Amino acid sequence: MAIAGALIQWLRDNLGLIKSAPEVETLARTVDDSGGIFIVPAFSGLFAPYWRSDARGAIVGLTRYVNRGHIARAALEATAWQTREVLDAMNADSGVALASLRVDGGMVGNELLMQFQADVLGVRVIRPTVAETTALGAAYAAGLAVGFWAGQDELSANWSAEREWLPAMDPLARERQYARWKKAVSRTLDWVD
Repeated sequence: MAIAGALIQWLRDNLGLIKSAPEVETLARTVDDSGGIFIVPAFSGLFAPYWRSDARGAIVGLTRYVNRGHIARAALEATAWQTREVLDAMNADSGVALASLRVDGGMVGNELLMQFQADVLGVRVIRPTVAETTALGAAYAAGLAVGFWAGQDELSANWSAEREWLPAMDPLARERQYARWKKAVSRTLDWVD
């Protein structure tokens, strides 16, 4: 997903809705839901699982009721919906259903997003103690290369969960909202000839 963090940057830099990325959660919590809107951040096309360079971003479902909080919440929810689409494709290709999702990176500090991610996937979402696992992986690889660690089992023993989220959304509501997300995505296609 190429546009997860970039969507939050867009809210900050282009729209001025927030001054810093962590503020998006505070703003999103001012509302109970996204107000029926969906943001599809196809800023330069849709990536996995669509691979459509002709798509462009859209905010759909706008009414006069929608405010800044709804936009912030819809931006966070877009990340979760995009993750679901990629994981659905992976499940279909592999034939193995996802049992839980371990997350990392800057956005995992957003607890509203993590709960929504668990809700839309219908599985447990687990945040590790060390959230920047890309950097940690590079350090582990270097340590293995010079013999600092005995092997991968020693590294696996270092991993621990810091927090977990369990799905709380009704499965019928989840699928109804997912169908609306897919409808929103369909509105972004064929914008570029």
